[in-house]
Amino acid sequence: MKKILSISVGSSSRDHTTRHTFLGQECELSRQGTDGDFNKAVQRYADMDGKVDAFGVGGVEFFLRVGKKRYYFRDVSRIRRAVKISKIGDGNGVKGILERRAFQALEKHLNEKENKTLKGMPALLTTAVDRYGMGEAMFDAGLDMTIGDLMFALGIPIAVHKLSTVRLIAATLLPIVTNLPFSWFYALGSEQDKPPQPKWDKYYKQATVLGGDFIQIRQFMPDDLTGKIIVTNTTTSKNVEELKKRNLHILVTVTPRLEGRSFGTNVMEATLLALMDKPQSEVTEKDFINLIERIPLEPNIEVLNP
Repeated sequence: MKKILSISVGSSSRDHTTRHTFLGQECELSRQGTDGDFNKAVQRYADMDGKVDAFGVGGVEFFLRVGKKRYYFRDVSRIRRAVKISKIGDGNGVKGILERRAFQALEKHLNEKENKTLKGMPALLTTAVDRYGMGEAMFDAGLDMTIGDLMFALGIPIAVHKLSTVRLIAATLLPIVTNLPFSWFYALGSEQDKPPQPKWDKYYKQATVLGGDFIQIRQFMPDDLTGKIIVTNTTTSKNVEELKKRNLHILVTVTPRLEGRSFGTNVMEATLLALMDKPQSEVTEKDFINLIERIPLEPNIEVLNP
């Protein structure tokens, strides 16, 4: 059995372990949170190194890819240094691939089930600096885009509408931000469990499609999500019930739902790495795409309220 362990600096309330067979190979997928304790996470990686086939890096990323540039987090490099034996993935290797497939699948679903198209629909992407691939996929889908990096990351009430502006923001701010503690940039631990505090109502209300990291979407979402579609990453069964009560129309996760939970792209990348019979240093994007299509690793589309 292949063992895949995602160690997250996020909340332990989102922990989950399941077993699933991919291409005839049984895999154990486990997510363990450290409730915002970064030092504990680094030590856990060191302790489990060589005892699992692959690690997923949860709640943080080694770098942000914005356009053709990569911005590496100083804090997170400690995790990379702690792992010497096991393979390790933070999601960057597959995130863009899976996000593009999710919007293609959503377009097909809307075409066939509702006689609709994404083209021209108003959409809000919470932040594009950490979901640049999703931003590209949303623009390619023809959505009428609003991007909330300045609002969701910095609290500045200015909306962005072009990826070129996102690249400018990234070039200006990320060299500074990536050298600060990661917790300044992203909610960790118990901060992820707080009830939503509605904000930026205007932008939520005008959007039919909401895209981005689920913690960010949930943080400020309104009570009423009638008719809306969320395209996101990790959601638990509790999250799904919460969205149902808010009357969300469709929930799309870029990874499949396994035993009531969609795992993060870091877990999926780690699983793919564990299934590959080659050193991680030799793995290419083509290898990921080939394995994703062979499994196949499909997004999960769930109609919560018809």
